[in-house]
Amino acid sequence: MQTWVVVLASVAYLGTLFAVAFHGDRRADKGRSVINNGWVYSLSLAVYATSWTYYGGVGSAATVGVGFLPIYLGPTIMLTLGWLVLRRIIRISKRNRITSLADFVSARYGKSSALGGLVAVMAVIGIVPYISLQLKAVSQTFEIIRRQPAVFRDAQLAHVPLLQDTALYVALLLAGFTILFGTRHLDATERHEGMVAAVAFEAVVKFIAFVAVGVFVTFFLYDGFGDLFSKASQAGLGTLFTLHQSSATWIWQNVLSALAIIMLPRQWQIGVVENVAERHVKRAMWAFPLYLLTLSLFVLPIAAAGLLRLSGSADADAYVLALPISGGQEALALLVFLGGLSAATGMIIVETVALSTMVSNSLVLPVLLKTRPKLATRTDLGPLILGIRRATIVAVMLLGFGYFRVADRATALASIGLVSFAAVAQFAPAILGGLFWKGGTRAGALTGLSAGFAVWAYTSLLPTFAEAGWLPTTFLQHGPFGIDALRPQALFGVSGMDSLSHTMFWSLVFNLGGYIAVSVFGRPSATEQAQAVLFVDALHEPENARRWRGRVAIGELRALLERFLGPKAATAALGDRSTVVSPATEADPAMIQHVETVLAGAVGAASARILVASVVGEEQLSVEKVIEMIDEASEVAALEERHRLARELHDSVSQALFSMTLHTRAVELAAQREGCDPDGPIARGLIELRSLTQGALSEMRASLFQLRPGALHEDGLTEAIRKQATAIATRENVTIKVDAPDARLPLDERAEDELFRVVQEAVHNSVKHASPHRIDIRLCEHPDQAGALLIEVADDGAGFDPTDTREDGMGLPGMRERLARLGGLLVVDSAPGRHTTVQAVLPGALHDLSNQLGERR
Repeated sequence: MQTWVVVLASVAYLGTLFAVAFHGDRRADKGRSVINNGWVYSLSLAVYATSWTYYGGVGSAATVGVGFLPIYLGPTIMLTLGWLVLRRIIRISKRNRITSLADFVSARYGKSSALGGLVAVMAVIGIVPYISLQLKAVSQTFEIIRRQPAVFRDAQLAHVPLLQDTALYVALLLAGFTILFGTRHLDATERHEGMVAAVAFEAVVKFIAFVAVGVFVTFFLYDGFGDLFSKASQAGLGTLFTLHQSSATWIWQNVLSALAIIMLPRQWQIGVVENVAERHVKRAMWAFPLYLLTLSLFVLPIAAAGLLRLSGSADADAYVLALPISGGQEALALLVFLGGLSAATGMIIVETVALSTMVSNSLVLPVLLKTRPKLATRTDLGPLILGIRRATIVAVMLLGFGYFRVADRATALASIGLVSFAAVAQFAPAILGGLFWKGGTRAGALTGLSAGFAVWAYTSLLPTFAEAGWLPTTFLQHGPFGIDALRPQALFGVSGMDSLSHTMFWSLVFNLGGYIAVSVFGRPSATEQAQAVLFVDALHEPENARRWRGRVAIGELRALLERFLGPKAATAALGDRSTVVSPATEADPAMIQHVETVLAGAVGAASARILVASVVGEEQLSVEKVIEMIDEASEVAALEERHRLARELHDSVSQALFSMTLHTRAVELAAQREGCDPDGPIARGLIELRSLTQGALSEMRASLFQLRPGALHEDGLTEAIRKQATAIATRENVTIKVDAPDARLPLDERAEDELFRVVQEAVHNSVKHASPHRIDIRLCEHPDQAGALLIEVADDGAGFDPTDTREDGMGLPGMRERLARLGGLLVVDSAPGRHTTVQAVLPGALHDLSNQLGERR
């Protein structure tokens, strides 16, 4: 086939990709997303099916029989569990605006910039061989199709001059495409709808091409599966249908493929960052495995036909393209080439976008912000970040091309792919451990990742350099400096394993062992503990973001967002919050946290924290404040113990007291039936015993309410006060009335807790010091302050002098301090010899319920 035909077809195909991507972006700009569809999401996940799957799967089948299956089975297994793993990752990422794999790991372990940077470096080094695999496939298939009808082996194609190497021009062209549609602007969500639309389109193209060649081979070159397989058996190829590798290798390949569908940066980009709705995962759980199953049906037929017709004249990796050429089907051969081009370009585009985001957000930007603090004050940092990403795309593309040029070109596609799969598998302990184990720490993740990556590089990456002639062969045969125990492919003298099993065994021993050991024996910081709860309990617990303690004006936060997102995006991010009040108004902690979350979507969690800290100027904590924080941490640590005690007390003491009350009443009734004197000592004793057990039961129920974590926030302040009042009234034989709205008051958990303690303390003081007959508790809107919550505790007992400092033992300073922390006020009206009224006033707490409370008032 003439070269100009192949080039023209390739350019036309890439032009179609540009058109699809451009259409997707235009629709997104108009608010009509083309990717908000479960089918598009499922197809976009097929970016997993690269040249390895397209060409290398057949090559693997021709050499190891059914050993090719793991690249299809692994993703199927993982997506079957997708609702358990992938949904959790998507929910956490959307909630925290996490836009890359490195950012996810950084955010989970205390928003550590060092950890994010390490993951970014590991990803780039680990993925470069994979990118080179795609360039190798494109370059060699281009040479094969343009030289048809002759069919060449890899060795005959290995010495293409640099300027004639198709891979160079493909790399540069794809770099331009990726820059155009992957880094057009800085977005707080890092979604690229045009790119995803193009990837979904490519999935269809490569599917049609592969199935077309499978149908051609099976039903046109042969008379169906039976005819093809019987001829293969007659030719002595029956072993094609057996496993030609160790079971350990087969298992490891399944594990690696299962992890790769999530851990590969491009899969993370498509499956997590570009996900529009969680519900799309449900369709992908069966649609994507069905896609892979259909492709796998024709792998063995193509491999068998290739061995029968082309054995010795073409490499197994080229059978998919060589069979149509040998059959004189030029149009089909061109379609197959375009399908392979599609498989390679889709991977390269998404992979470089994902890597550029990781490098800019988790590596370069944190370093710049720490070494050059004034950078954060620049009026517009968006172009700088986009420049970093574009430079990263070009650099990664050229690194992949460089690896392709210097590495051994005779290496099978599957072998190169497994090197990268083993690299990204090193992320698994830190990510999966971080999702399901609260005990994982930053130090543990750093240790595990560093150790695992070092072992992977030593046992898997360096041997490829030795095979390419970059390192002496003695390095492989005798180890560095002749130390036999350090041979890369027989580390510590352990031999007998294939290279993949050897690499995975030792890398996970060091990775998983280091992660668990350091985490167990270390102590996580407060931030790490908070993030651990957010991640592990993502499907069960409400969002509970870290609260900033510093002060900053709303105008400064808006200016910070504008420097990265631009005025329009900053306005959209803040909504009405920045326009209905003065820019000089102090931002509340929730707004500061919101700005940090929005920034995290554009620059990463670690960089966002640095940027927000640069304008917030977080308060320096006094010794007293530190002690208070330690006390709060101790309370949090005691919650689980309190929960356990509450459960045990309910199951034993509380139920026993209830049974005693019932039995005592039963004995009373029996005594009455037997004619026992109702005023006699037995009857009076039974009445007293029943009264005591009822009082003890009420006290126990009140104690259980205090012990049970979350009880106050589950029931709401009003219901909690009613329950507490009932328990105290029964125990103390005093009338307590609660007048409050039925609707739950719009208070956050902190306000509910502080106000409940104030009411509890006020009622306790009244019962203990005033000896009242009646206590009235009222919750309503303050008559003189619109939107202010008024909580009033009034009794008819003996009063006291509120100005007498000797009365501080009643807890008044503590009550005032609790309200002050909420911005409220405590008012005490009392005097010796008359009743007492305690009022807690919380301004602005009832804007949402003003009408309802006004009616009750």
